[in-house]
Amino acid sequence: MIKPRPTTPQEAWSELLAGNQRFVNEEPSHPHQDATRRQSLAHRQAPFATLFGCSDSRLAAEIIFDVGLGDMFVVRTAGHVLDESVLGSLEYGMTPLHIPLIVVLGHDNCGAVTATAEAYRTGQMPGGFIRDLVERITPSVMSAERQNIRAINDIVTEHVRQTMHRIPERSNIISRAIEQGLTAIVGVTYRLADGRAELVDVVGQLEPATL
Repeated sequence: MIKPRPTTPQEAWSELLAGNQRFVNEEPSHPHQDATRRQSLAHRQAPFATLFGCSDSRLAAEIIFDVGLGDMFVVRTAGHVLDESVLGSLEYGMTPLHIPLIVVLGHDNCGAVTATAEAYRTGQMPGGFIRDLVERITPSVMSAERQNIRAINDIVTEHVRQTMHRIPERSNIISRAIEQGLTAIVGVTYRLADGRAELVDVVGQLEPATL
């Protein structure tokens, strides 16, 4: 069965919340995963949410939100690190795909955030391109430090908040779409043990009942 596509930020967020609740309750419906859906997507796509999340193997986006083929446009980097290629991918979700919601997804016990916090504390940076990841996460760790936030999972939450606010600051395309009410950004943290996605913050407009 092909479900109607959510067309507003609120509809998209409600759909993801409902899917995550099914996942937590061990009652997934596995929508949009049959041959009919696959064939319908052969020449076009119309996802209703962009997910920008961590590359962690325990964070499979379509599974934890119980969605299927063509539902979600997924961009992932270790520690959901924001760079130019990520911004280009997120902008592609705005034009031409006109996706009404961006989700920034972090998770507890994040290795990239842990490594950054350790590097900040000791002053010893990792080698290779991992250093680039750490350098890009460091502003979030510094923001947490200024607020006396020291627990890793709380730093992850701060990193989600910092990331979601940087997106419209750096992208005029996404900023305009938010101003026009065409999209919104939600920051979410995911608990690995119980599978629950929890709202951190919103940029743009959602109905107050979701906050």
